[in-house]
Amino acid sequence: MSNFSLTRRETVLALLSGAATAATAPAWAQQAEWRQSYDSGARNAVARSSTPTLSPETLQATEQAIVAYRELAARGGWAPIQLSDKLGVGTRGPGVVALRQRLIITGDLDPAAGTSNIYDSYVESGVRRFQSRVGLSTTGAINRATLTALNVPIERRIRQLETNVVRLRTWSGNLGNRYVVANIPAASVETVENGHVATRHAAGVGKADRQSPLLQTKIPEVNFNPTWTVPASIIRKDLIPKMRKEPSYLTENKIRIIGPAGEIAPERVNWNSDEATRYTFRQDPGGEFNSLGFVRINIPSPHGVYMHDTPAKGIFGDDFRFVSSGCIRVQNVRDYIAWLLKETPGWDRAKIDEVIQSGERINARISNPVPCYWVYVTAWATPDGGVQFRDDIYNKDGLGPAPVAALQEDQNI
Repeated sequence: MSNFSLTRRETVLALLSGAATAATAPAWAQQAEWRQSYDSGARNAVARSSTPTLSPETLQATEQAIVAYRELAARGGWAPIQLSDKLGVGTRGPGVVALRQRLIITGDLDPAAGTSNIYDSYVESGVRRFQSRVGLSTTGAINRATLTALNVPIERRIRQLETNVVRLRTWSGNLGNRYVVANIPAASVETVENGHVATRHAAGVGKADRQSPLLQTKIPEVNFNPTWTVPASIIRKDLIPKMRKEPSYLTENKIRIIGPAGEIAPERVNWNSDEATRYTFRQDPGGEFNSLGFVRINIPSPHGVYMHDTPAKGIFGDDFRFVSSGCIRVQNVRDYIAWLLKETPGWDRAKIDEVIQSGERINARISNPVPCYWVYVTAWATPDGGVQFRDDIYNKDGLGPAPVAALQEDQNI
């Protein structure tokens, strides 16, 4: 084994072996930090790895994480935490002690933080780190989603890692100097250049019953200020029921009905039948209301899917972003397309902003089409020893229902 591999394995093992030393924490670390700032930047900061999800480094780190988690399981793993209330800074009680122990076991909290029953800024920081590893908002407070993720058994986590290391091996070769990865269960997009992540974007991906497909393709074109032609599946599942309840919906959202002889008024369609499925529905351009926003990123695909902007940008702040009918919505889309077009003459950021502002329908051909991979990875590790997990929203791991996603219909998570 190389020195590099040994160092990484030692890093992972060190992060997962803190429980044995927790009792030796100094007295000062077991006291509340009332004189300290709870929003201390250094303590609460959550580091983000620049290592691509699909890379030899990630594969090797994940292999080492499997070894570390198996050893942790042999030492007893972790027990479920029983908490009746939400926890945050200033909370006291035995639940905080159990939480500290749980965070120490997986390396999210330094054992030197002690065993106090007070939820201080050290605990808050540890919770933030844990939340960042499972794809939840890094609030630093315990809610139902965070508690559910904490209580996923170690045996399930090991099986996730074992399943996903096989997927990572599939993608461990040369994917190109510049490429895009959309990791569906993580609901995220990353651009990669020269072996490092250039930009990261939250994403909205397909619902469990309208899944985003796995694919390997290239991005040849960016469409500015596009129209949106409503897919037949959305006409059947969404538009027809919507029009039965809200007859003004199409007009308010500037969606036109096109038949063989031209445009058809909505009131002339029998919405209690399947008549609407015989027509084309097309939404006018306009980033404030068009479902594609200001930009569509065109990709060749037998599934008819693509990537795009959205006027509903609030979804990017949600933990559960499985909201689309298969296409992928991209946060900070201007940064994304600026990266896609950076090697295409005449398309700097100023030009991009100008075209969007103009409202003109313009297509930009990318000089060197960028490889694009839509993948499904629910567990992986990074070279710094961090181990990431995401819910198996499409049940491709074969481990049963996704525990955290099962809460998504509950508004109080």
